[in-house]
Amino acid sequence: MASVTDEIEQFERDGFIVIDGLLSSSEVELLSRIARADKELSESSYGREDGDGVAVTLSVRNELIDDYYSAIARSERIVNLMQQLLGDEVYHYHHKLILKEPRVGGAWEWHQDYGYWYNNGCLTPDMGSCLIAIDRATKENGCLQVLAGSHKMGRIDHGSIGDQTGADLERVAVAVQRYKTVHVELEPGSAVYFHSNLLHRSDQNTSENPRWALICCYNTKSNNPYKESRHPRYSTLQTFSDSEFLNVETRQRDHLNQQSLT
Repeated sequence: MASVTDEIEQFERDGFIVIDGLLSSSEVELLSRIARADKELSESSYGREDGDGVAVTLSVRNELIDDYYSAIARSERIVNLMQQLLGDEVYHYHHKLILKEPRVGGAWEWHQDYGYWYNNGCLTPDMGSCLIAIDRATKENGCLQVLAGSHKMGRIDHGSIGDQTGADLERVAVAVQRYKTVHVELEPGSAVYFHSNLLHRSDQNTSENPRWALICCYNTKSNNPYKESRHPRYSTLQTFSDSEFLNVETRQRDHLNQQSLT
């Protein structure tokens, strides 16, 4: 098992790290059950078309509430490592669910998250995301792809590609030649932490298997946005210890089981 020091060094070198089994099998099984039974998620999700006109479905949540998604975003096991990787206290910027269905889930074009977030008043790219696989993520069902080390390029200009915001294609073409493309294949419950300037994308889901994921996004306290946007400014993040998280898990499981009986 890699030490935290090793993980920080890899994050600084490559712009990402993979954590196997971040959520246990029972935790991710519950997350999958909750997400797939979530009527509000189904109603609030929307599509973003890629350059070929095929939509990726997602749902973005800016607020932390008393639900399982928010409990995961508050979990100390996730937040503490993100703080160590970014070298500062972090707060919840938003979380979102990516819902790539079999045969119909679209691609994400090459982009940096900071390409989106720069315009929200964040002066620096001291921000990061933790993507947790709900389903097994493979090349066939459109897993995340990253260009290892590309976060060192700094922020790239972004523009519209379909309904999405994509990185400048001229620079991307050169970056693909200079940096190694890594397909981040994940088992359910495993996760990838990545820097906001890391170039990443995903292919369309051409398989018979879904590829759902929960992405928890964080900003650093020192990077508090200077203006209002649709994502929040800094506020202290009240984190959950493993025992507190277990209490939430138990309540959510009991509630879900009760629903199935009625």
